[in-house]
Amino acid sequence: MPTYRIELFEGRSVEQKRKLAEEITRVTTEVLGSAPESVDIIITDVPRHNWATGGKLWSEQN
Repeated sequence: MPTYRIELFEGRSVEQKRKLAEEITRVTTEVLGSAPESVDIIITDVPRHNWATGGKLWSEQN
């Protein structure tokens, strides 16, 4: 069934990621009627120096 790939700036706690995964799974099962066991979520922590927007690294933004 669905696989979600989520990229976040590093620094979120395990509890925040757990809650995010629970809520995404809950909504997915409600909307798609799928079993919770079929929902995969991959969370990737990205350092700010590895992410740029508008040509500027987030680690260098004010």
